[in-house]
Amino acid sequence: MEKNTPYCNSLIEYKRVQTKAVKVGNIYFGAHYPIRVQSMTTADTMDTENSVDQAIRMIDAGCELVRYTAPSKKEAENLKVIRQKLDEKGYHTPIVADIHFTPNAAEVAALHIEKIRVNPGNYADKKKFEEIEYTDASYQAELVRIREKFTPLVLLCKQLKRAIRIGTNHGSLSDRIMSRYGDSPLGMVESALEFIQICEDNEFYDLVISMKSSNPIVMVHAYRLLMAKMMERGNIYPLHLGVTEAGEGEDGRIKSAVGIGTLLEDGLGDTIRVSLTEEPEFEIPVAKKLAERYENRHHHADIIPFEGELPYNPYEYQRRHAKEMINVGGKNHPVVISDLSHVDDIKPAHLFGAGYTYNIGDDKWNIKEQAVDYIFTENTIPTFQLPGTLGVIVKADKWEDKNQVYPLFPSIKAFQATTKTSSKLNFVRIDAHELALLKEHKNILNNSNIVLVLSSNNLHRMAEQRRFFMELVKLDIQTPIIPYKTYADIDNEAFQLYASTDFGALLIDGFSDGIWIHTENCSNLQLNTSTAFGILQATRTRISKTDYISCPSCGRTLFDLQITTAKIRNRTNHLKGLKIGIMGCIVNGPGEMADADYGYVGVGKGKINLYKEKTVVKKNVTEEEAVNELVELIKEYGDWVEPKVN
Repeated sequence: MEKNTPYCNSLIEYKRVQTKAVKVGNIYFGAHYPIRVQSMTTADTMDTENSVDQAIRMIDAGCELVRYTAPSKKEAENLKVIRQKLDEKGYHTPIVADIHFTPNAAEVAALHIEKIRVNPGNYADKKKFEEIEYTDASYQAELVRIREKFTPLVLLCKQLKRAIRIGTNHGSLSDRIMSRYGDSPLGMVESALEFIQICEDNEFYDLVISMKSSNPIVMVHAYRLLMAKMMERGNIYPLHLGVTEAGEGEDGRIKSAVGIGTLLEDGLGDTIRVSLTEEPEFEIPVAKKLAERYENRHHHADIIPFEGELPYNPYEYQRRHAKEMINVGGKNHPVVISDLSHVDDIKPAHLFGAGYTYNIGDDKWNIKEQAVDYIFTENTIPTFQLPGTLGVIVKADKWEDKNQVYPLFPSIKAFQATTKTSSKLNFVRIDAHELALLKEHKNILNNSNIVLVLSSNNLHRMAEQRRFFMELVKLDIQTPIIPYKTYADIDNEAFQLYASTDFGALLIDGFSDGIWIHTENCSNLQLNTSTAFGILQATRTRISKTDYISCPSCGRTLFDLQITTAKIRNRTNHLKGLKIGIMGCIVNGPGEMADADYGYVGVGKGKINLYKEKTVVKKNVTEEEAVNELVELIKEYGDWVEPKVN
């Protein structure tokens, strides 16, 4: 896709893309309707009582669409009973059946409930991780076969006024799509378009589309490509946003917000599902906080329009080139700056939340994997011996030319007006609306040891900061840039979601040489630090811990995901940079964790298959032994290190 092909209404003005209005039961999705929030049950669909009770908890939490898995006709038939029970209790929230591999189950479910989700990767295809050579003729023959499989459901849904979600998963692309397009966002989009075309040929348009991946970068690029293609085609269907297998706790929330929030910033998205390895009702408040942030976004201050060719590609990741200033810019990973401006007298203990622990007995610093690169102390230069990896930033008028200490100037003008500057590194504040200063000071920016600290007070501040980066690239200014943002008077969860959106969106577009978070009456230093590193981990721009690709539970899950994930994390969370997939079943498991180093996948009641990358290396391991066997597998392949004993 050409980088100037539009995928949203505006990169500088918040305008939600107006998609088709699709009726699902008693509510509408898309168009001018609110962004809907939804979730999926974890109970066995054949367990009617638990399935109903769980749905009620979800609906009471604000869930507007309840999804059940229907792996066979018997579960699809039981959706009729579940629908009746919910109606009897006064809960008329629409239901969607999640279908994989079984077209006949989809057709049964359509008789009873309001929406069917089909996965193009396995509705008519099977995945064997085989590379197949297709001629144009043989490929077309495959499309005819898919059409024959899918058309009966389309006609049935058209007759009964049901909706269909065409839900592509990165992890379950068919061998056919993989052979032609590779493991790519484009392959995800083309897989969905094949099914969309069949619907349109039958004059059926009640569609919602999703492009899910456990990798937020892949997910964002796939949705953008899909929207660009739909804009070209003329039919723009509502988007269901989600990062699949996001995980649990802090990691799951950060990863979800990076992917979903980036798209919401551009006005994309009509319904949200946050996939957490937790009880489904806990997903709803998270989704609501993400969606509600955009209810009044259109009131933001104007952002200066950009003229000319887009200076970056929104469909492919490429980091903006910035010159190297000590450890900022160049090929260095993005830095993290902790804000200690609220502390008057800095002591070694204050650095604990920034990833540094001082051992008095040994007179040594212990440095954690998530140790920040700089602290901002505003007016105070610490008098104790600093860790060798830590820099200190102070206001320019308090700065002294000492090792590891650097000044922060309030403006470019202030930097130019003094001779008291660091010969190594100077931080200079600038606001994102000050675009005229870039052209005016291009020479000094390119030829001075400056790092710009980029702030914005705009309600649509991510877009204003991105606009600033666009100007930098256009003018070929290679000064490193660290976005700075303040969060105040919000709860910890909202803080993490908003920060992950604001910083994550810039990082996905290849912008930003660091993260500087300032908080007032919310969060704390330790949470700020873990959030910053979590954002970098989610955008895969700086790996500081083990990466878990963990699916949310559903009716297909063959073991307790929350307990198992906790056990695996407890044994392996010291293995920095390793990716471990933890999948409840084989539907999306092997594919969704395709870039994982190791995989733990349920294949039967109490039985686990263990993977090394895409290959099964241990089959039908008992659940009791599976975690130990996983550790042994990691050791066998030489990726194990013993945890440090503090």
